[in-house]
Amino acid sequence: MVPLSFAGEEWLLTEGRALYWPREQALLVADLHLEKGSFFAKHGQMVPPYDSRETLERVALAIRETGARRVITLGDNFHDSDGSARLEPHAYGMLEALTKAVDWVWITGNHDPDMDARCGGTLAEELEIGGVILRHRAQKGETRPELSGHYHPRLQLKVRQRMIRRPCAVVSANEGADGRPSGRMILPAFGAYTGGMNAADPAILKALQPADRIDAVVPAAGKLARFNLWHRTA
Repeated sequence: MVPLSFAGEEWLLTEGRALYWPREQALLVADLHLEKGSFFAKHGQMVPPYDSRETLERVALAIRETGARRVITLGDNFHDSDGSARLEPHAYGMLEALTKAVDWVWITGNHDPDMDARCGGTLAEELEIGGVILRHRAQKGETRPELSGHYHPRLQLKVRQRMIRRPCAVVSANEGADGRPSGRMILPAFGAYTGGMNAADPAILKALQPADRIDAVVPAAGKLARFNLWHRTA
């Protein structure tokens, strides 16, 4: 885990694509897309059906590593609103155990607007905690600190004629309405079967406006590596 300054306090970004909020003892993960494999199978595209197990094992590991007492998901928790009904018994048991072990909040996304909480936890469209807005999709024009998912950002770099792609968080910085520094962050997708969008894609840069600068951030060798994607010019 590496420290990351955001919204006036320190956070921890894990190697496993989760964000930990020490003050709230909260682990934040975006875009689990549970049961994506079974969704594909239902539509004739056969893939290994164990993506939910893998994703939930990684959530459990992140809880152990951080000591989190709360988990907040940032939408697209299941790949579709019927996903929770398709969980095989082992994955269902894993999820039920996790939602009993911690205070679990599901923020719903565009893939699962009508999901239920049959496996435990509580549902919300968005939350505000300590002045930080938690929602699935970044709202253009938002000037308050905001955490979201949806875009599955992935850093793309060409190094020695090789293209490297790594999931990353995208962080914007700007002066808030009260004149104090503010910012917004889009988390990488956490799920096992989630692809990625180039972090510098215009859709991501547009979603984080207004901003003075926008960076991709990734843990690397125990430190936070930062890559500028966009900055305001005079």
